[in-house]
Amino acid sequence: MKVEELQNIAFSLGLIIKIQVRETLGFCFFKIVIAEQRDNIVKIWGEMKGWTYFNKQGIQLDTLRILSHSPPFVSELIWASTMAWAIEMKVSNKARLLAIYDTEGYSKKLVRYFKIIGFKVVKEVGSSPLDLFLRLIWGGAGTLMKGDCSYVLNKIEKKLSLIEKV
Repeated sequence: MKVEELQNIAFSLGLIIKIQVRETLGFCFFKIVIAEQRDNIVKIWGEMKGWTYFNKQGIQLDTLRILSHSPPFVSELIWASTMAWAIEMKVSNKARLLAIYDTEGYSKKLVRYFKIIGFKVVKEVGSSPLDLFLRLIWGGAGTLMKGDCSYVLNKIEKKLSLIEKV
């Protein structure tokens, strides 16, 4: 699936997908938003922020926010749009993220959620001196996970195909 196809699906659900990209010092920072616009009022339901690795060797997912009580498929659209954008821009087919240790129960839920989407655990980032660089990047400890953009996109396409049949 391409970003344009995802934008059409979002439109059919009364949603819009906006992608903002800014390049600085060899890094490409991006923000992908799923929103709803009614009467010149925009309600943002979900957003993903991140950046490309140095020399565009993959994407680093930093912030994922999906509001509770958001319309159906907002989560799927944000993930699919992010993966499709990375693939189309030939950034890479790799993505990584950190399921940060906020609270013990919530961290476990995040890891389970990311595994369902298609990410795999790489390592626990903790207080080891070897983890210092990773902790500086994300601002904390957590579970480092990696995913293949095509694999994640293919998993989500199956869910999104249900929309087209409705």
